[in-house]
Amino acid sequence: MSAAPITPVAQKENRFAVFAARFFENKIAAGALVVLISIILLAVLAPWITPQNPYDLGQVDIMDGRMKPGEEAFAGYTFWLGSDGAGRDLYSAILYGLRISLMVGVFSGLIALVIGTAVGLIAAYAGGRTETLIMRLVDLQLSFPAVLVALMLVAAMGKGVDKIIIALVTVQWAYYARTVRGNALSERKKEYVEAAKNLGLSSSRILFGHIMPNCLSPLIVVATIQTAHAIALEATLSFLGIGLPQTEPSLGILISNGFEYMMSGKYWISVYPGLALLITVFSINLVGDQLRDVLNPRLNK
Repeated sequence: MSAAPITPVAQKENRFAVFAARFFENKIAAGALVVLISIILLAVLAPWITPQNPYDLGQVDIMDGRMKPGEEAFAGYTFWLGSDGAGRDLYSAILYGLRISLMVGVFSGLIALVIGTAVGLIAAYAGGRTETLIMRLVDLQLSFPAVLVALMLVAAMGKGVDKIIIALVTVQWAYYARTVRGNALSERKKEYVEAAKNLGLSSSRILFGHIMPNCLSPLIVVATIQTAHAIALEATLSFLGIGLPQTEPSLGILISNGFEYMMSGKYWISVYPGLALLITVFSINLVGDQLRDVLNPRLNK
Protein backbone atom coordinates (compact mmCIF):
# COMPACT_ATOMS: atom_id res chain seq x y z
CA MET A 1 0.00 0.00 0.00
CA SER A 2 1.63 3.25 -1.18
CA ALA A 3 1.92 6.24 1.12
CA ALA A 4 -0.19 9.28 0.43
CA PRO A 5 1.67 12.09 -1.37
CA ILE A 6 2.85 14.99 0.75
CA THR A 7 1.06 18.18 -0.23
CA PRO A 8 2.82 21.61 -0.32
CA VAL A 9 0.74 22.70 2.67
CA ALA A 10 1.88 19.66 4.65
CA GLN A 11 5.51 20.38 3.68
CA LYS A 12 5.23 23.95 4.95
CA GLU A 13 3.64 22.79 8.19
CA ASN A 14 6.41 20.22 8.65
CA ARG A 15 9.11 22.85 8.05
CA PHE A 16 7.47 25.18 10.55
CA ALA A 17 7.27 22.38 13.10
CA VAL A 18 10.99 21.61 12.66
CA PHE A 19 11.84 25.32 12.91
CA ALA A 20 9.74 25.74 16.07
CA ALA A 21 11.26 22.62 17.66
CA ARG A 22 14.80 23.89 17.01
CA PHE A 23 13.99 27.37 18.29
CA PHE A 24 12.40 26.19 21.54
CA GLU A 25 15.32 23.85 22.28
CA ASN A 26 16.95 26.90 23.84
CA LYS A 27 14.89 27.61 26.95
CA ILE A 28 16.46 31.03 27.44
CA ALA A 29 15.50 32.12 23.92
CA ALA A 30 12.01 30.68 24.39
CA GLY A 31 11.63 32.68 27.61
CA ALA A 32 12.89 35.80 25.84
CA LEU A 33 10.28 35.31 23.12
CA VAL A 34 7.53 35.06 25.74
CA VAL A 35 8.82 38.23 27.42
CA LEU A 36 8.99 40.05 24.07
CA ILE A 37 5.45 39.05 23.12
CA SER A 38 4.25 40.19 26.54
CA ILE A 39 5.98 43.56 26.11
CA ILE A 40 4.41 44.04 22.69
CA LEU A 41 0.94 43.20 24.04
CA LEU A 42 1.36 45.56 26.99
CA ALA A 43 2.48 48.36 24.68
CA VAL A 44 -0.39 47.82 22.23
CA LEU A 45 -2.98 47.65 25.01
CA ALA A 46 -1.52 50.59 26.98
CA PRO A 47 -4.52 52.94 26.55
CA TRP A 48 -6.83 50.28 28.02
CA ILE A 49 -4.71 48.86 30.85
CA THR A 50 -3.15 52.00 32.31
CA PRO A 51 -4.87 54.27 34.85
CA GLN A 52 -3.63 57.44 33.19
CA ASN A 53 -2.64 58.92 29.85
CA PRO A 54 0.62 60.45 31.08
CA TYR A 55 0.78 62.87 28.14
CA ASP A 56 -2.72 64.28 28.61
CA LEU A 57 -2.25 67.39 30.77
CA GLY A 58 -5.82 67.09 31.99
CA GLN A 59 -4.96 63.78 33.71
CA VAL A 60 -1.64 64.82 35.27
CA ASP A 61 -1.46 66.56 38.65
CA ILE A 62 1.80 68.21 39.68
CA MET A 63 0.88 67.48 43.30
CA ASP A 64 1.45 63.78 42.53
CA GLY A 65 5.09 64.46 41.61
CA ARG A 66 7.85 62.14 42.84
CA MET A 67 5.50 59.73 44.62
CA LYS A 68 7.15 56.52 45.81
CA PRO A 69 6.14 53.14 44.33
CA GLY A 70 2.94 51.94 45.99
CA GLU A 71 1.70 55.37 47.05
CA GLU A 72 -1.77 56.53 46.11
CA ALA A 73 -2.51 59.40 43.75
CA PHE A 74 -5.01 62.17 44.50
CA ALA A 75 -7.22 60.64 41.79
CA GLY A 76 -7.47 57.43 43.81
CA TYR A 77 -5.33 54.97 41.81
CA THR A 78 -2.01 53.54 42.96
CA PHE A 79 1.39 54.48 41.54
CA TRP A 80 2.73 50.92 41.41
CA LEU A 81 6.06 52.12 39.97
CA GLY A 82 5.95 55.60 41.45
CA SER A 83 5.61 58.90 39.60
CA ASP A 84 8.05 61.31 37.98
CA GLY A 85 8.65 64.98 38.74
CA ALA A 86 5.66 66.07 36.64
CA GLY A 87 3.26 63.74 38.43
CA ARG A 88 3.00 61.17 35.64
CA ASP A 89 2.38 57.55 36.58
CA LEU A 90 5.58 55.71 35.62
CA TYR A 91 3.78 52.46 34.86
CA SER A 92 1.58 54.29 32.34
CA ALA A 93 4.48 56.37 30.97
CA ILE A 94 6.66 53.29 30.43
CA LEU A 95 3.96 51.45 28.46
CA TYR A 96 3.25 54.52 26.34
CA GLY A 97 7.00 54.93 25.82
CA LEU A 98 7.29 51.31 24.70
CA ARG A 99 4.62 52.00 22.05
CA ILE A 100 6.80 54.70 20.51
CA SER A 101 10.02 52.70 20.86
CA LEU A 102 8.59 49.60 19.18
CA MET A 103 6.92 51.65 16.44
CA VAL A 104 10.13 53.55 15.67
CA GLY A 105 12.20 50.36 15.70
CA VAL A 106 9.83 48.38 13.45
CA PHE A 107 9.09 51.14 10.93
CA SER A 108 12.70 52.25 10.57
CA GLY A 109 13.76 48.60 10.25
CA LEU A 110 11.20 47.84 7.54
CA ILE A 111 12.13 50.90 5.47
CA ALA A 112 15.85 50.22 5.85
CA LEU A 113 15.22 46.56 4.98
CA VAL A 114 13.50 47.47 1.71
CA ILE A 115 16.16 50.00 0.68
CA GLY A 116 19.13 47.86 1.75
CA THR A 117 17.75 44.71 0.11
CA ALA A 118 17.19 46.47 -3.21
CA VAL A 119 20.65 48.07 -3.14
CA GLY A 120 22.41 44.82 -2.17
CA LEU A 121 20.62 42.77 -4.84
CA ILE A 122 21.41 45.30 -7.55
CA ALA A 123 25.07 45.42 -6.51
CA ALA A 124 25.44 41.62 -6.54
CA TYR A 125 23.58 41.11 -9.80
CA ALA A 126 25.10 44.00 -11.76
CA GLY A 127 28.72 43.43 -10.74
CA GLY A 128 31.57 45.45 -12.19
CA ARG A 129 31.75 49.19 -11.58
CA THR A 130 28.16 49.36 -10.34
CA GLU A 131 28.90 46.89 -7.56
CA THR A 132 32.17 48.63 -6.69
CA LEU A 133 30.52 52.04 -6.48
CA ILE A 134 27.61 50.79 -4.36
CA MET A 135 29.79 48.81 -1.97
CA ARG A 136 32.22 51.71 -1.48
CA LEU A 137 29.20 53.81 -0.52
CA VAL A 138 28.14 51.07 1.91
CA ASP A 139 31.66 50.91 3.37
CA LEU A 140 31.68 54.69 3.78
CA GLN A 141 28.35 54.57 5.59
CA LEU A 142 29.49 51.78 7.92
CA SER A 143 32.78 53.54 8.70
CA PHE A 144 30.98 56.20 10.75
CA PRO A 145 29.54 55.41 14.20
CA ALA A 146 25.77 55.07 13.93
CA VAL A 147 25.08 57.28 16.92
CA LEU A 148 27.27 60.06 15.49
CA VAL A 149 25.47 60.04 12.13
CA ALA A 150 22.07 59.95 13.83
CA LEU A 151 23.07 62.83 16.11
CA MET A 152 24.08 65.01 13.18
CA LEU A 153 20.96 64.22 11.17
CA VAL A 154 18.52 64.83 14.02
CA ALA A 155 20.34 68.01 15.02
CA ALA A 156 20.00 69.25 11.43
CA MET A 157 16.37 68.16 10.87
CA GLY A 158 14.91 68.83 14.32
CA LYS A 159 12.88 66.75 16.77
CA GLY A 160 10.00 64.43 15.89
CA VAL A 161 9.14 60.80 15.28
CA ASP A 162 9.47 61.18 11.50
CA LYS A 163 12.92 62.77 11.87
CA ILE A 164 14.05 59.94 14.15
CA ILE A 165 12.86 57.32 11.65
CA ILE A 166 14.71 59.06 8.79
CA ALA A 167 17.90 59.16 10.85
CA LEU A 168 17.61 55.50 11.84
CA VAL A 169 16.94 54.40 8.25
CA THR A 170 20.04 56.32 7.15
CA VAL A 171 22.28 54.50 9.63
CA GLN A 172 20.73 51.04 9.11
CA TRP A 173 20.26 50.44 5.38
CA ALA A 174 23.94 49.65 4.78
CA TYR A 175 23.83 46.63 7.13
CA TYR A 176 21.05 45.08 5.07
CA ALA A 177 22.79 45.93 1.79
CA ARG A 178 26.03 44.22 2.80
CA THR A 179 24.19 41.14 4.12
CA VAL A 180 22.07 40.76 0.99
CA ARG A 181 24.97 41.38 -1.38
CA GLY A 182 27.09 38.65 0.25
CA ASN A 183 24.30 36.07 0.02
CA ALA A 184 23.19 37.15 -3.45
CA LEU A 185 26.72 36.71 -4.80
CA SER A 186 26.68 33.03 -3.86
CA GLU A 187 23.11 32.59 -5.17
CA ARG A 188 23.98 34.25 -8.50
CA LYS A 189 26.37 31.41 -9.36
CA LYS A 190 23.80 28.65 -8.88
CA GLU A 191 22.11 26.73 -11.66
CA TYR A 192 18.59 28.03 -11.10
CA VAL A 193 19.74 31.58 -11.89
CA GLU A 194 21.35 30.42 -15.14
CA ALA A 195 18.18 28.53 -15.99
CA ALA A 196 16.08 31.65 -15.37
CA LYS A 197 18.37 33.69 -17.64
CA ASN A 198 18.14 31.08 -20.40
CA LEU A 199 14.34 31.22 -20.16
CA GLY A 200 14.51 34.93 -20.90
CA LEU A 201 13.20 36.15 -17.56
CA SER A 202 13.75 39.82 -16.81
CA SER A 203 16.50 40.91 -14.41
CA SER A 204 13.99 42.30 -11.92
CA ARG A 205 12.10 39.00 -11.86
CA ILE A 206 15.30 37.03 -11.34
CA LEU A 207 16.43 39.39 -8.60
CA PHE A 208 13.23 39.75 -6.61
CA GLY A 209 11.44 36.55 -7.56
CA HIS A 210 14.28 34.02 -7.38
CA ILE A 211 17.40 35.34 -5.65
CA MET A 212 15.77 37.44 -2.92
CA PRO A 213 13.66 34.61 -1.38
CA ASN A 214 16.87 32.65 -0.85
CA CYS A 215 18.39 35.58 1.06
CA LEU A 216 15.55 35.96 3.56
CA SER A 217 17.01 33.83 6.36
CA PRO A 218 19.99 36.10 7.15
CA LEU A 219 17.80 39.15 6.58
CA ILE A 220 15.40 38.04 9.31
CA VAL A 221 18.29 37.77 11.75
CA VAL A 222 19.75 41.16 10.79
CA ALA A 223 16.30 42.77 10.99
CA THR A 224 15.80 41.45 14.52
CA ILE A 225 19.16 42.72 15.75
CA GLN A 226 18.77 46.08 14.00
CA THR A 227 15.33 46.58 15.56
CA ALA A 228 16.89 46.30 19.02
CA HIS A 229 19.67 48.65 17.93
CA ALA A 230 17.13 51.20 16.62
CA ILE A 231 15.18 51.13 19.90
CA ALA A 232 18.36 51.71 21.92
CA LEU A 233 19.52 54.47 19.56
CA GLU A 234 16.19 56.29 19.73
CA ALA A 235 16.34 56.17 23.54
CA THR A 236 19.90 57.53 23.42
CA LEU A 237 18.92 60.47 21.23
CA SER A 238 15.90 61.25 23.41
CA PHE A 239 18.02 61.00 26.56
CA LEU A 240 20.42 63.56 25.08
CA GLY A 241 17.48 65.88 24.42
CA ILE A 242 17.58 65.90 20.61
CA GLY A 243 15.28 62.97 19.85
CA LEU A 244 11.59 63.21 20.64
CA PRO A 245 10.07 66.35 22.21
CA GLN A 246 9.02 66.35 25.88
CA THR A 247 5.37 66.04 24.84
CA GLU A 248 6.00 62.61 23.24
CA PRO A 249 6.32 59.41 25.30
CA SER A 250 9.83 58.03 25.19
CA LEU A 251 11.84 55.79 27.49
CA GLY A 252 14.92 57.92 26.84
CA ILE A 253 13.11 61.08 28.01
CA LEU A 254 11.81 59.29 31.11
CA ILE A 255 15.33 58.18 32.03
CA SER A 256 16.63 61.69 31.43
CA ASN A 257 13.87 63.28 33.53
CA GLY A 258 14.82 61.16 36.54
CA PHE A 259 18.57 61.57 36.22
CA GLU A 260 18.64 64.72 38.36
CA TYR A 261 16.82 62.93 41.19
CA MET A 262 19.15 59.92 41.39
CA MET A 263 21.35 61.37 44.13
CA SER A 264 18.32 62.33 46.23
CA GLY A 265 17.13 58.72 46.54
CA LYS A 266 14.29 58.91 44.01
CA TYR A 267 15.83 56.14 41.96
CA TRP A 268 12.59 54.80 40.48
CA ILE A 269 12.12 57.72 38.07
CA SER A 270 15.13 56.62 35.99
CA VAL A 271 15.66 53.00 37.05
CA TYR A 272 12.28 51.55 36.04
CA PRO A 273 12.23 53.06 32.51
CA GLY A 274 15.86 51.94 32.15
CA LEU A 275 14.93 48.39 33.17
CA ALA A 276 12.06 48.39 30.66
CA LEU A 277 14.45 49.47 27.91
CA LEU A 278 17.08 46.92 28.98
CA ILE A 279 14.60 44.02 29.10
CA THR A 280 13.13 44.93 25.71
CA VAL A 281 16.49 45.22 23.93
CA PHE A 282 17.93 42.15 25.69
CA SER A 283 14.94 39.94 24.82
CA ILE A 284 15.05 41.00 21.15
CA ASN A 285 18.77 40.24 21.00
CA LEU A 286 18.27 36.80 22.55
CA VAL A 287 15.53 35.99 20.06
CA GLY A 288 17.73 37.24 17.21
CA ASP A 289 20.69 35.11 18.34
CA GLN A 290 18.53 32.00 18.43
CA LEU A 291 17.07 32.78 15.00
CA ARG A 292 20.62 33.04 13.68
CA ASP A 293 21.51 29.64 15.11
CA VAL A 294 18.34 27.99 13.76
CA LEU A 295 18.38 29.56 10.31
CA ASN A 296 22.10 29.07 9.69
CA PRO A 297 22.51 25.49 8.42
CA ARG A 298 26.22 25.51 9.32
CA LEU A 299 25.30 25.84 12.98
CA ASN A 300 22.68 23.08 12.92
CA LYS A 301 23.92 19.77 14.21
